[in-house]
Amino acid sequence: MRKYYIDNLRVFCILLLFPFHTAMIFNNWGEAFYIHGKESFPASFFTVCVYPWWMILLFVIAGMSSYFALSKRSVKEFAKERTNKLLIPLLVGLVTIVPIQTYVADVFHNGYDGNFFEHYAVYFTRFTDLTGYDGGFTPAHLWFMLYLFVISMCLLPFMKKYINGMGKHSFDKMTYVPLFLLFLVVLICTPILDIGKSVGEAMACFAIGFFIFSSDEVQETLQKKVWISGVLTLVFLVIRLYMWLSGNDHGMIWDIEYRLYLWSGILFLLGLANRYFNQTNKLMSYLSVAAFPLYYFHQTILVVLGYFVLKKVDIMWIQYVIICVGTFILSLLCYEVCRRNRITAKLFGIKKK
Repeated sequence: MRKYYIDNLRVFCILLLFPFHTAMIFNNWGEAFYIHGKESFPASFFTVCVYPWWMILLFVIAGMSSYFALSKRSVKEFAKERTNKLLIPLLVGLVTIVPIQTYVADVFHNGYDGNFFEHYAVYFTRFTDLTGYDGGFTPAHLWFMLYLFVISMCLLPFMKKYINGMGKHSFDKMTYVPLFLLFLVVLICTPILDIGKSVGEAMACFAIGFFIFSSDEVQETLQKKVWISGVLTLVFLVIRLYMWLSGNDHGMIWDIEYRLYLWSGILFLLGLANRYFNQTNKLMSYLSVAAFPLYYFHQTILVVLGYFVLKKVDIMWIQYVIICVGTFILSLLCYEVCRRNRITAKLFGIKKK
């Protein structure tokens, strides 16, 4: 039976991209982003609340989805599907949509006066912090696809053995406390290949999603304890905000609290979605197919649109609304255009419904 709550959670996370990355333009902690407007406390507050659990939840969901996909596919079929959906669009994006972002960033921050095609020489030769904010090479928002492909391929032999029965159902009887204490696994793995975005953290969450959270019994436990998770999430959010507003260097305490908030938020959203949003309708069915292309196109559109809006509009909240809503509409239009062409659908990993 289709797990609609997984689809709905994925759509929720993808839709958060639009207000989140728009808010990043107005962050008040000094991050340049690709373009930067006036500093805004509400925008920064929003990003601080959302960031810890948001993208990591997508890795947990990807792990769960991979369990159900591998249950119906061979290793070869799964690898081919990952290649078509992740690797090919990633490589295409690195030479098409991502350079646009770095070009705009170089113009905005450094006054670069060459044209877009001339900037390719900068993009492919300048390797600094991999953010792309200085015009250099970056995977930009496609880092998620890169990590997910690498993690999927690395864990594929172990995942298939598990599907075939080796250790299967070992975690079905896990109670809530051990499930919550899995945050320690995430915390311990975070320093592994932490290159701005931690490969270890992403792999741990993917693996937990695949081997543990794919269990119906585990999901039932999270469903029953959903309000405990909700209270814990609220408590850790308040602590996080207090630490953030204090402005002090909290060191390891900040890292531990960060993962406590991250993990309680994930447990809460999984339990909540399974309990109340395990159904679909025409809109959610459409968005579940459109979610990946919206993610794929959105940031390039946002950066270009934001560049012109910041120049033409003075009032910050109007800038925010135009950029956020405009990016969503234009991303949707890109999806509708590209999905109708066999070549663009293949290149950008757009699924035919």
